[in-house]
Amino acid sequence: MAKRGAQLDAEKFSCSICLDLLKDPVAVPCGHSYCSDCIKRHWDEQEDSGFYSCPQCRKRFRRRPKLKKNILLAELVEDLKKTELQVAGPQDVSCDVCFGRKLKAVKSCLVCLASYCEEHLQPHYRSAAFKKHRLLEPCMKIQEKICSLHDEETEIFCLTDQQSICYLCTMDQHRGHETVPAAAERRQKQKELEESRLNVQQGIREREEAVKRLEGRMEAVNLEADEAVEESELHFNDMIRLIQDKSSEVKQQLRSQQQTAVSELKELQGKIERELSELKRKDVQMEQLVHTEDHTQFLISYPSVSVLSELTHSYSIKTAYLENFMDVPVGVSNTVDELQEILLQNITVKTTKQQLVPLRPQPETREDFLQYSQKITLDPKSAHRELLLSDKKRKVTYTEEAQPYSYHPQRFRRYLQVLSRESLNNRHYWEVEVRGEGVFVAVTYKDTSTAGGYTECGFGSNSKSWALFCDAASFKFQHNNKLTPVSGPWSSRVGVYLDHTAGVLSFFSVSETMTLLHKVQTAFTEPLHAGVWLYPEEGDCVEFLKPQ
Repeated sequence: MAKRGAQLDAEKFSCSICLDLLKDPVAVPCGHSYCSDCIKRHWDEQEDSGFYSCPQCRKRFRRRPKLKKNILLAELVEDLKKTELQVAGPQDVSCDVCFGRKLKAVKSCLVCLASYCEEHLQPHYRSAAFKKHRLLEPCMKIQEKICSLHDEETEIFCLTDQQSICYLCTMDQHRGHETVPAAAERRQKQKELEESRLNVQQGIREREEAVKRLEGRMEAVNLEADEAVEESELHFNDMIRLIQDKSSEVKQQLRSQQQTAVSELKELQGKIERELSELKRKDVQMEQLVHTEDHTQFLISYPSVSVLSELTHSYSIKTAYLENFMDVPVGVSNTVDELQEILLQNITVKTTKQQLVPLRPQPETREDFLQYSQKITLDPKSAHRELLLSDKKRKVTYTEEAQPYSYHPQRFRRYLQVLSRESLNNRHYWEVEVRGEGVFVAVTYKDTSTAGGYTECGFGSNSKSWALFCDAASFKFQHNNKLTPVSGPWSSRVGVYLDHTAGVLSFFSVSETMTLLHKVQTAFTEPLHAGVWLYPEEGDCVEFLKPQ
């Protein structure tokens, strides 16, 4: 019966009143069938008309007909519902034999290189011709499990080339390479993945606790601020004629400081929640990968899923700023008797922002910037194969000859880019010497794509990176694929200043003087790395200097 239902059109089993699959189908005397509730409601509406009609053929009945359940139709509808549940969805492996509406595959065959539903799989069970065929769980890309050169199953993983191979490949193209059974490598990587997942889950717990603490602090800020305002107003009312203006000023300052404190807490909360969301997303990806039965698919997906962005592991949420609100009403109360003197003073709310993020003056002179000099070295694991690193990994040069770098998932494969080894999450200043027709001096998050399209991995072409483009005579700033002309004297030496905590990023033209080219004010959500992007011109290079 299920097979028969799979060939029927669901529309033929739909009620013409509700247009849905029949529910408790009943037949009327003219032969048409409807949902029991639908036809009853239809005839209830005709109660006063003196007759009852069929909604389809319009045949009239003087008396309200008795309804009989259509047992056969009810069974067909139930079978059709079961069959609908077996139809392959976008994420399912579909049967390669089914025509029209394809059903879910229940097995894939490594010999046939095809997937089968329950019905079309039966010959593999019944016929001796299929006795030696190997069946496995449904596989979306079953062809990838067979070696394209030897038509053998890829049960071995080559650690040297990071790819799945068959046993014949170990004696051919991969002779002398380090190889292991794919299942064994899967077990090892899964163990590492599970350990990484424990770190992710710990990060989730820490951030959930931090969010709760922040919510409690915000509530305390609002409560203390409200109480401070009310008490201050009581004192000011005693001397209203003389200090009415001062009362309004203090109230405004308190409210402003309240807003500042809450805003800072919300900003910190937002950062933690973004990290929390990212960790949960990474946890889901890891969980899905842990339960992947296909060794090949697991090993292919492992490098991208297992990589974790650097996380902040502690949050210091201070409470001293709560005491500052009450300083104002206490001060007012103590000075009421000295009214004439107090009017000459400033009754103000103490600044509290430094309790969350210490306020430090930004450097102004080159000597000030040099106090935050950062030694930058380039990471060979990220360098494109046509980039040569030299001078103790502080200089990068384009060369047409590919360098003998080993495989690494963090290596840029599409664009001539390289990242710094150092993670930048404080105050830093560095200078570079640029030589060439087209060079990007960049700052970026480390999780930038290494093999995607222009907007995915090109420095300055996405929301994760900021870059200064330097050509032979001018500068341009680029972020999120928006190019902005920059005015200022051209120099082959460029200075970069980063204050991660304050969200400040500045680029300078450095010669005898130091001229600001472009300044960014934003909120950085994770540690940054210095980056370089070269155009493919022979000899183009960038050298990270030791400022002095």
